[in-house]
Amino acid sequence: MAWNPSKIADQTGRTFVITGANGGIGTVTTEVLAAKGATVLMACRNTDKAQQIADGITGDVRVAALDLADLASVREFAEKTTELDVLINNAGLMNLPFSRTVDGFETQWGVNHLGHFALTGLLLDRITDRVVTLSSVAHKQTPKLWIDDLDYQNRRYQRNLAYAQSKLANLMFARELQRRLTEAGSNKRSYGVHPGVSATDLFARTETPIDRIAKPFIRLIGHPPAKAAHSSLFAATVPDADPEIYWGPTRFFQTQGPVEPAPSTTLSNDKDLWQRLWSESERLTGITYRF
Repeated sequence: MAWNPSKIADQTGRTFVITGANGGIGTVTTEVLAAKGATVLMACRNTDKAQQIADGITGDVRVAALDLADLASVREFAEKTTELDVLINNAGLMNLPFSRTVDGFETQWGVNHLGHFALTGLLLDRITDRVVTLSSVAHKQTPKLWIDDLDYQNRRYQRNLAYAQSKLANLMFARELQRRLTEAGSNKRSYGVHPGVSATDLFARTETPIDRIAKPFIRLIGHPPAKAAHSSLFAATVPDADPEIYWGPTRFFQTQGPVEPAPSTTLSNDKDLWQRLWSESERLTGITYRF
């Protein structure tokens, strides 16, 4: 029988931090965990919207400001955060027009990967159990990782490739983090998951006419946020979930279905590239991990 959130054990006494929890998959994840007794910290840029959502959820749900497009905000959030059990790197931007973060990074790269890389590194000594990082089926859409120009300094910007690159980086980061945790003899775990395809606001921020039709189309081929959140919830709560497996839906080109071991590209399994990406991420963010 397929896994579903009804199988989640009581989470009383456990604390979860969820980035980008003020919509879509993040909100569903918050609702389910709070209903299971967890303390959930919604880490969001738009705290007013997040608070409105939190006020409508029964349970111990809190809101804190976090702007992944600003490393100063990431550091400030980390400084104020005490011990937690699980970090869910959920926030993301997709197919945006070209722009740069406060620190000068291409925005999709800066928010989706570098912001989460910095946040995880700053919190790692306070995370007692695991890190869950959301990748995407879109990681398959890039033919390479431009390791010498990750930040679009010397090549033409293509918004879909920028998104795919950031999602590939999310998966590589999750895997390299797990490799380093294992090497260090740590009991902490790192999971890479994907949610399939779901009609969230992620599909309505491209600032093109596509925004008007994207969500109705996605509803036809994907599954609702309540189902898309299963991958995150599974990896965040199942005690014996294997961190070496990429978890997510596998049906209809991985757009929908129950949580299962999902395939990923050969490129995403390049361990040398994992380490090169890690080194570049430390250099760009100024965050050095300590295991």
